[in-house]
Amino acid sequence: MRRLSLSSRLALLFAACTAVVSLFAGVLFSRASEAHFVELDQQLLDGKLIGLRRALHDIQSSESEIRLADELSRQADLSLRITGSEGQRWYDSSTLPDKLPQTPGLSTLNDGGTDYRVLNAPLFVDKPHSPQLTLLLDITHHQHFLQRMQHLIWLTVGLSALATALLGAWAARSGLRPLRRMSAVARGVSAQSLNARLPEANMPPELAELAHSFNAMLGRLDDSFQRLSAFSADIAHELRTPLSNLLTHTQVTLTRPRPIEDYREALHSNLEELQWMAQLVNDMLYLAKADHGLLTPKREPLELAQEVDLLLEFFAPLAEDARVALTREGNAHMEGDRSMLRRALSNLLDNAPRFTPAEGEVRVRIVEQAKGLSLTVENSGDGIDGALLARLFDRFYRADPARQEGSSEHAGLGLAITQSIIRAHGGQIRCESGNGWTRFVIELPKGD
Repeated sequence: MRRLSLSSRLALLFAACTAVVSLFAGVLFSRASEAHFVELDQQLLDGKLIGLRRALHDIQSSESEIRLADELSRQADLSLRITGSEGQRWYDSSTLPDKLPQTPGLSTLNDGGTDYRVLNAPLFVDKPHSPQLTLLLDITHHQHFLQRMQHLIWLTVGLSALATALLGAWAARSGLRPLRRMSAVARGVSAQSLNARLPEANMPPELAELAHSFNAMLGRLDDSFQRLSAFSADIAHELRTPLSNLLTHTQVTLTRPRPIEDYREALHSNLEELQWMAQLVNDMLYLAKADHGLLTPKREPLELAQEVDLLLEFFAPLAEDARVALTREGNAHMEGDRSMLRRALSNLLDNAPRFTPAEGEVRVRIVEQAKGLSLTVENSGDGIDGALLARLFDRFYRADPARQEGSSEHAGLGLAITQSIIRAHGGQIRCESGNGWTRFVIELPKGD
């Protein structure tokens, strides 16, 4: 079964609402008209009853019948029946059956397609065994009017529902035009056309937020696709040089017979390139797991001062060769994955001495806070251009133009891996540079 479109649903809803409102208003008008006619009939019969009582105040008088005929002649659609206290009929100007409603007050009677309003009242109010007066008023014309009005109500309800459905369909279609435009933009989205955007300024307020979210989604897709394209190109660049080296070295080695030592040296050289490529592939897989949220750090109590001191001891020979001082300040406790955090800090401590001038300093500062902690790795030396700070954590990005692509070390994935590890722990990392210092600031929660 085909589902109704949103425009059709709105049109049917408008039609149903209009039909219900019209029907409700028509029923109220019909009931009000009927009550109005009952009130008019009540007033008319009450007036006639007073005149009849006055005409019949002395039922033995010879003039009573004359006055009675004169009173009834004034209302052609009015009939009268007088019955004694024992039920005997004294007077009857109607052609109705003997049995009439005997309930006191006003009632309605239908006989042979003719409608009557019947009023039963005693002739003498102050006498217990007074004769009974029954006044019958023909109200057929009232009923015909009410029936015509009911037919008109149903016709109005039907026509109103139909007109509202048509107008509602037009209004819904016009109002949903931005959604169709959004659908058209979505159909046109492809890898080659991610720059399409919806005009948010022309959107109604109800759809402006949706249009903004849709444009933001397209922006994220465009950015992700550009990053993916750049990532693929970077992978090709990174792997091109070592693969070319392997092919060239192997081809040169095989051009003529060589001593066994030459073959061994060639294999060792190729092994270094293959190890670098294997490490590159492992790093890429690690980042791919991070992108898909598959990094699940363990939670174990850590004393950061102890962990940092072990790493500083490991990098001390490198810093000594570069004549760079390594220091650590502060301490904090947290819960996290020891091996992952060591890898993240190692990437920072591996980079810092290489960008620190001789006689410079690399400092690690740990500050414990109320809801978390801050760990800063900073080094003295030339700062980093502010335009480059946002790209430092991009994959394969190298801030130093002197570093060539495809080198067997520092492929440009270290900071990207560090960022993934910190985010997996629920923290953030940023880089600041100025006043002769470059700082990588890590903010981490303490954990439970």
